[in-house]
Amino acid sequence: MEATDKSRAERERQVAAAAARYGETGDERRAVERQRDAGVTFPDSQEALAARAARLLDRHAVPAAMVVEAVRTEPLAAPAAYERILGVSKDLQAWSFLPRGVRAARTIARISVRENGRELPIGTGFLVSPSLLMTNHHVLTDAEAARQCFVEFEAQVTVDNTPQPATRLELDPDGFFAADATLDFALVLVAPGPDRRPPGETFGWNRLSAQTGKLVIGEPVNVIGHPMGRLKEIAVRDNMLQVRLDDFVHYKTDTEPGNSGSPVFNDQWEVVALHHSGVPRTDDQGRVLRRDGQVWRPGDGDDAIDWVSNEGVRISSILKHLAALPLTSRQQALLAEMGPESGLRLAEAAVGPGPAPTPTPAVAAPRPAAERATARTGLRARDGAFGGNRHLVFLHGRSQEGKDPEKLRREWAAGLNQGLVRAGLPPVDPADVWFPYYGDRLAQALTTHQAVPRIVEAPTATAAEVVAPATATARAVYEEIVGEAAAKWHMPHERQLATERIGLDDVVGTLQRQLSWLAARSDLDAWAIALIYRDVAAYLGDRRIRDEVQDCVLETMPDAGEVVLVGHSLGSVVGMDLTTRLPPGVDLIHLTTAGSPLGLDHVHSRLLVGGPKRPDKVVDWLNAWCPTDSVAIGCPLGDDWADGLTDLAVVNARDRAHSIVEYLAHAEVARSIGSHLGG
Repeated sequence: MEATDKSRAERERQVAAAAARYGETGDERRAVERQRDAGVTFPDSQEALAARAARLLDRHAVPAAMVVEAVRTEPLAAPAAYERILGVSKDLQAWSFLPRGVRAARTIARISVRENGRELPIGTGFLVSPSLLMTNHHVLTDAEAARQCFVEFEAQVTVDNTPQPATRLELDPDGFFAADATLDFALVLVAPGPDRRPPGETFGWNRLSAQTGKLVIGEPVNVIGHPMGRLKEIAVRDNMLQVRLDDFVHYKTDTEPGNSGSPVFNDQWEVVALHHSGVPRTDDQGRVLRRDGQVWRPGDGDDAIDWVSNEGVRISSILKHLAALPLTSRQQALLAEMGPESGLRLAEAAVGPGPAPTPTPAVAAPRPAAERATARTGLRARDGAFGGNRHLVFLHGRSQEGKDPEKLRREWAAGLNQGLVRAGLPPVDPADVWFPYYGDRLAQALTTHQAVPRIVEAPTATAAEVVAPATATARAVYEEIVGEAAAKWHMPHERQLATERIGLDDVVGTLQRQLSWLAARSDLDAWAIALIYRDVAAYLGDRRIRDEVQDCVLETMPDAGEVVLVGHSLGSVVGMDLTTRLPPGVDLIHLTTAGSPLGLDHVHSRLLVGGPKRPDKVVDWLNAWCPTDSVAIGCPLGDDWADGLTDLAVVNARDRAHSIVEYLAHAEVARSIGSHLGG
């Protein structure tokens, strides 16, 4: 099959999928339209409006004087203030809007294919790093298709409307090529030009961001591309975001089929989506319709289709997909050049060609009966591991009660081994790892001291009603932690919401709003967040629980030698306290914390070490955190903690933002652990 035929078939599949998603969101779209008809300019959630306003203010994207003028004349509830700020951003553009748009346009290229002696334009692409170009999967379906293509930068007209000479460059899919049909994206390396410089050094590139707050429903979008293979064009009029889905967005704008692979910008020229398809009008049978209402046939041409909207792939979804790919160190280094906001800070050490294999952890030899009887307390490492004087200790978090410590140890080791192989380091045997297990002891202590109700007893209740600790001290700590976490993610102060809600003095209602706010801005649901913070608060707020957990952990700890300690979630808090209670013969040479709440003031102020300072026993410390992990909302830690700490932001897979296996599988996290095990 010719490349253009293959691309055309894949594009028709994407058009059909976009039409189906558009049909499924009809109720949501009509609700948005009703709100707009009622005068609501930005019919989005309060959480989305707050995140957007915060991003605009943090980045000085709107003049402060205009914002003050817009909100100072009358008392405003928080949503109204957000809408005023967004209104300033939408209606009053700074002079820099135009030159920044010109700068963004330089990063965009026309993609053409060589076929049967002809050169046919097939789509658009844009630079997202000095050397990587993003486009649609249906434009570049595989590496072989990319080898037949080339790109042209500055294929456009001058200010005098005369054609400008374009710069032609070749693609190098052998150096890097990644694609996904579901998200309809492709990422390919662009070969240097005659000057041997990466194209981004000449044309610039777009800094992609995995963070929230880049666009809300009702805001304008701007699309730059090569519709129908023509010279570069821009759509900046009569356009706006209509609907936001998990992985896609729908928006109105004037685009044509050649725009496939174009960047979708907000008014600050940040890429918010990858344009991949128009949305056609369809009949009850799902058949595409022409502008005259008749059923469309392939021979009619794309310009005959009755296009009703456009669909783009969310950049955050693409970045999460890229973060989960098994790649060589060279490929990881190319991704890392996208910049820190992409979350793709990956490995540097070589691991050899091809995807890194997932190692199969060795199974420990059967333990004596006496040891099996105490297995639920913890697992000791076998004698002689890592030279005999160096010990690797895994310290788990909450919600491990009733689980098999041996299975947990193997899961942790499997995740670490994925990262070690990617980092070019030897894997570990699970039997060589110390695994203190306090899951049952914590659950028992909570039941004894906290009278924690079980969720199943109130299946229709909210997380705030069921989860919060019962004792006054732990309850106060819990409320402080949840409130601080919500504030760090820019939740409006409750007083600002008083004009809209009733019963703001109801603590349960306040907690539930805070938990919902955190859930809306992360990859964890309100229940998971509430339970994690509940147990952290119970541990910090009840000395009896803290002592029971510490005593349990110390039962399965080496009493001499050098320790490499890995603590996850609540385990990072327990581990920090543990540094004050280790036997004199134990030296803690390296600490890794992952998904840690240690950045919250109400957490670190209650530690046994006495606040945000690196314990004397900790020689080296790496803190790994994921921006969508709401437990790590206080990270990076380096802003508050004393020196001797390294923060590492990673992007974990969707729905696994807090997973320790996800954290350990990152090459840089695993390297920080493995490099200290050689003795």
